[in-house]
Amino acid sequence: MKEKLSSLSDLAQAFGKETSDVLKSPKNDDNTLVYSTDSGRIKHSKQDAEVTPCDGFAKVRRETKGRKGKGVVTITGLGLDTKGLKDLAKKLKKTCGTGGTVIGEIIEIQGDKRDLIKDTLEKSGFKVKFIGG
Repeated sequence: MKEKLSSLSDLAQAFGKETSDVLKSPKNDDNTLVYSTDSGRIKHSKQDAEVTPCDGFAKVRRETKGRKGKGVVTITGLGLDTKGLKDLAKKLKKTCGTGGTVIGEIIEIQGDKRDLIKDTLEKSGFKVKFIGG
C-alpha cells in the first residue's frame, strides 16, 4: 500500500468500503454541541423534569447527617414543579428568617423551625406530616 491516498473516498476504497458508508455520519442527538461555525452558539431548550406525584402530604424532617452537625429541615412530597418549589422555598426562607435551597424535589431550610414551617405550609394548603424524631 505504497500509493498515495488523496481523499477519504480513496482510503475507503483501499479498505474495501463503499464511499457512501463512510460519508454518512451518525446524527448527534445528545445535545453536547454548544457551538457551530455555521450558526454560532447553540442554545438548547431546557427540558422540564417530570414532577413526582405526591400522596397529599408534605413530609417535614429534621436532618443533620453529612452537614457537620448543623441541622436543616427538609420538605419533600409537595408535588410541585421547579418554579413552584423555588417560590415556596423563598416564602419559607422569608418566614423563618433563615437560608435554604431547593435540591431536586427537596426544599432544605436551615435551622430547626419545623413548627413555623408547618404553619406556613398549612396556610398554603398542604397537609403536613413530621417524619422522624
